[in-house]
Amino acid sequence: MRGDATPVFATGTGRIDSSPGSVPSAVPGDGVVRVSRTTAGRKGKTVTLVRGIPADEVADVGRELRRLVGSGGSVKDGVVEVQGDHRERLVEHLRARYRVKVAGG
Repeated sequence: MRGDATPVFATGTGRIDSSPGSVPSAVPGDGVVRVSRTTAGRKGKTVTLVRGIPADEVADVGRELRRLVGSGGSVKDGVVEVQGDHRERLVEHLRARYRVKVAGG
């Protein structure tokens, strides 16, 4: 290998991605449901995000959470998005079934 080359695959570990920001924020499938709030990319509108729900339950849980708070939202790439800041209420509801953490500030 040349001195300026960057490895992209190693037999023992698989694909290597050394670009900045390539470290995932959470281990996929670690069993923790994370509830956070964001406004990024939404023209200043607040959205509550719920990550970590098992893939086979995401659509049903998303529907249930939107009904619970009486708000709109969607499910995109396994992440439940609920319009507005409803972190406390969603965390209380989800604790009955999952291990839940409030993520972010």
